[in-house]
Amino acid sequence: NERCYDLLRKVPKGKITTYKEIAKALRTKAYRAVGNAMNKNPYGYYVISSEAIRNHYSASKGKVKENHRLSLVPCHRVIKSNGEIGGFASGTKNKINLLKKEGIIIKKGKTDLRKYGYSFEGKSL
Repeated sequence: NERCYDLLRKVPKGKITTYKEIAKALRTKAYRAVGNAMNKNPYGYYVISSEAIRNHYSASKGKVKENHRLSLVPCHRVIKSNGEIGGFASGTKNKINLLKKEGIIIKKGKTDLRKYGYSFEGKSL
């Protein structure tokens, strides 16, 4: 799971990737395992309050600011390889809203991977 999160932290705002692309970068075909990792993300994108961060990293002793930056894992930026939005732990509507705030256009539950896709190999999706 941590390897999935490390990869996902590289996906910039306004870009998306797929479960398949993450699995491919990890040299596996376990797309469902990637989806499960995203669903179980302990570093939720909503962990923003300093109190929540202090509680989560109380053992880090002085590294709260650094850990806060590293804690954010934007799971909303992972979609299905056919362009469909897919699920989200806090609901698909929340996922769509987050993507729209980042400038990603969604029509009829799908988006354009050619336009917004992010590949870990530097190629277009």
